[in-house]
Amino acid sequence: MEYADTERTRQLSFTRLPAGQAKEAFILLQDLPHLTVLSTVGDTGLLIRYELPFYTLERIEFALIDQGFHLDNALFTKLMRSLIHYIESVQCQNLTQPEQRERSRRIFAQVYEHHAHGDHDSTPPELREYR
Repeated sequence: MEYADTERTRQLSFTRLPAGQAKEAFILLQDLPHLTVLSTVGDTGLLIRYELPFYTLERIEFALIDQGFHLDNALFTKLMRSLIHYIESVQCQNLTQPEQRERSRRIFAQVYEHHAHGDHDSTPPELREYR
């Protein structure tokens, strides 16, 4: 399956203490394949770009925490990270699904069009109107 639009750019935010975490993470992440460290953002941020089938933000954060880094735990940051984790998880699952074949999809659509649905009312129109 060919991957389309799987490149992601995200900002990692670290706590202020211990100081210098963004620069240390920059050095640690810069040699990884399919991951580019674009720049540091202030003293506590890091801008990264990665390919989704190879990395997710959740895995990158877990690896950094495992190495002793402290991520920003402000409420808004945690909510955004959780949302991104969920979205990327679903996207990774969708990437592993086989492509649908056009012919089989068309066949099922035609069968569905000819199938009697529950919204069909056999009452004549003149009897359906309230008078």
